[in-house]
Amino acid sequence: MTAIDFSTILPELLLAVFAMGALLAGAWLGKDSISTPILWASVVALLIGGLYVGLADRPDSIAFFGMFHDDPFARFAKVTILISAAAVLAMSADYMARQGLMRFEYPILITLAALGMMMMVSAGDLLILYMGLELQSLSLYVVAAMRRESVKSSEAGLKYFVLGALSSGLLLYGASLVYGFSGTTNFDDIFLTIIGGQLSMGLLFGLVFLLVGLAFKVSAVPFHMWTPDVYEGAPTPVTAFFATAPKVAAMALLARLMFEAFGNVPDDWGQIIAALAVLSMFLGSIAGIGQTNIKRLMAYSSIAHMGFALVGLAAGTAYGVQTMLIYMAIYAVMNVGTFAFILSMERDGRPVTDLSSLNGFAATDPLKAFAVLFLMFSLAGVPPFLGFFAKFGVLAAAVDAGMSWLALLGVVASVIGAFYYLRIVYYIFFGSEGEGVESRMDLAQYLALIVPAAALLLGAVTMLGVDDAAATAAQSLVGPAPTAAEAGVAGAGPDVSGAAPAGTAGD
Repeated sequence: MTAIDFSTILPELLLAVFAMGALLAGAWLGKDSISTPILWASVVALLIGGLYVGLADRPDSIAFFGMFHDDPFARFAKVTILISAAAVLAMSADYMARQGLMRFEYPILITLAALGMMMMVSAGDLLILYMGLELQSLSLYVVAAMRRESVKSSEAGLKYFVLGALSSGLLLYGASLVYGFSGTTNFDDIFLTIIGGQLSMGLLFGLVFLLVGLAFKVSAVPFHMWTPDVYEGAPTPVTAFFATAPKVAAMALLARLMFEAFGNVPDDWGQIIAALAVLSMFLGSIAGIGQTNIKRLMAYSSIAHMGFALVGLAAGTAYGVQTMLIYMAIYAVMNVGTFAFILSMERDGRPVTDLSSLNGFAATDPLKAFAVLFLMFSLAGVPPFLGFFAKFGVLAAAVDAGMSWLALLGVVASVIGAFYYLRIVYYIFFGSEGEGVESRMDLAQYLALIVPAAALLLGAVTMLGVDDAAATAAQSLVGPAPTAAEAGVAGAGPDVSGAAPAGTAGD
């Protein structure tokens, strides 16, 4: 280990030091007096981390003997994760205080989860992959069950823990098979052991188990069963976090693992991911139709959207990765805005999540109603909102890769799923008058609703620079194909990792 190693992980290191310091401050200074300051300090720390990762002029590097990669792909995902986490924390401050849930552990656990996600998207080794995944998961198990007096919250935490432990076990079994049949846990070295683009039976089984373990994390069908119950039972700010940053991290990790470790056998894993994409798009779109609770509806919406993101990944090309990254960034923006509104829904000071309570909301608060309309239209993929361009991108990537059938199924699923987004708009603008719902927001919540809604409409003109950043990120992951001599193994096939061989940095 050298100074280069520690400079490479500087953002993660500083965020970990901050989390430990905040934990000590909370333990010594008392829970009630320090909870809110720690939350806002965490927001600032996450934003500073995101700005540093996104704007600092740092060369691409590989640290700790090829185990940790700092490249444009990792930086794109980290910026999305950190800004999403900061936005969710900021807009949840007022809600947590009003509901008596403000505890200093909450922002610290969210910060530690974000730290785990940063490790995930930079992983160049199965060991780092697992460490980051478990740091994220263990933090989220706790926050899901934060409302200890609520049966539903306890149930959500328990279900997430049990199924999360199952997925971790499957992933570890897959990692052990990969290690046993390749003799290494390093992604680049695993890539080089796949001679002539042929997977041995042991490596194929290892790949399948790795995909299953990660499919749990992205809520892909048929490994989605925890999602609706956890989304409904967890405190709403926690649900907002579940719907944003962890999905981005898991999808980015899946892309890095597939391209860096198994990039010369895209046909093997592309078929599996395409199947997961089709199942997720259709189940999420169809099952969401019958939902009456908006949090459960957003759970099925999440499942469907992960299916669309998987379409881009299934293409197995640099353009597919680019469109997947754009999709996840826009998806995070859409969900931050949507959950900012869901957090504000209340009646007589109590949270309300029933869809029918939105009847006639536009008559009492037209500005917020139109913001929600923009968000719903974008989630449904209605032009000219950014959500349309996100879906169009991943479907175009599938067509370019010769998977027109997948794109066609995606169009059908999108049309089906549009029903429940448009139903929300119908309730808000044309629903019959009833008890109704109040929307109480502080400044942070209001900005978290209005800014994403405006961005989804106005951002379609320039894509806010996201497309260029995503293209650079995808190119750094997929990269140009070197010669066999450069790969160092005859017949190893094209190197799609775009990364230096293990051990060239940080030795």
